[in-house]
Amino acid sequence: MPLPPPVLDHVVIDVRDRMDEAARSFAELGFLLTPRGYHTLGSMNHLAMFATDYLELLGFGEGGTIRSELARFPLGLNGLVFKTANADEVHAEAAAAGLPVLPVQRFSRPVDVKGTQRDATFRTTRLDPAKTGMGRVYFCEHLTPELVWRPEWQAHPNGARAIARVVVAAAEPPRSAALFAALFGAAALSERNGACSLAAGEARVELMRPAAIAAEFGAAAAAAPAGRDDYLAALELRVGSLDAAAERLRTVAGVQREARRIIVPAAAAFNTTLSFVAG
Repeated sequence: MPLPPPVLDHVVIDVRDRMDEAARSFAELGFLLTPRGYHTLGSMNHLAMFATDYLELLGFGEGGTIRSELARFPLGLNGLVFKTANADEVHAEAAAAGLPVLPVQRFSRPVDVKGTQRDATFRTTRLDPAKTGMGRVYFCEHLTPELVWRPEWQAHPNGARAIARVVVAAAEPPRSAALFAALFGAAALSERNGACSLAAGEARVELMRPAAIAAEFGAAAAAAPAGRDDYLAALELRVGSLDAAAERLRTVAGVQREARRIIVPAAAAFNTTLSFVAG
């Protein structure tokens, strides 16, 4: 039987070995980033935390450590992560649906909370990115959510407070969306004008043909997808005030202010097109 209705947990921007540069860039875009974290898997990250979801900058660990699952992908938006309360149940359902699911993985990273070090711990169920396309799609079970969602990390200078939309480029959206239909049931998806949409809590995941993405974002669209037919292309974020966000972003090259949104070109955000909308 299908999994419960999907709820977005976070998205991941791969920055490879350029974490210092990425952290500076996203701070300039008005995101308050968490202190650098070091996973027991060998990777490192910074997070931009929102009310119920977040954006993760993920890079290779220091000292030459490289996570092989990250090394095969270029810079840019590359991780779509759903919430789960039980990674084992997700694994069982994905396997029963015939999906290429990898073993459940447990890992942690230290977090400093008011001078005390504790371990934020996670269990993830991952679909094999070599067989599913579009990047890394997985489920995250937070064993210590109180160490991740903390109020001191949720007030961003640009006003960002939630993920509204994740745009996935797909050569054939209905074919690519079959992955989500297998996980959540066909009723979780809707189709319109050749594009497919998946409601994921307060966010939407939209699968669109590359030509449609180019028409929507123009020169701000992400660069070449490194030979992939499917890839994560753009991220839309809700802000409290478009005027305040525009003022914070006014010095960023290529930013476009429209009537109902602000677009940050992929060139200014590590090959990830960003869109800010009021809400």
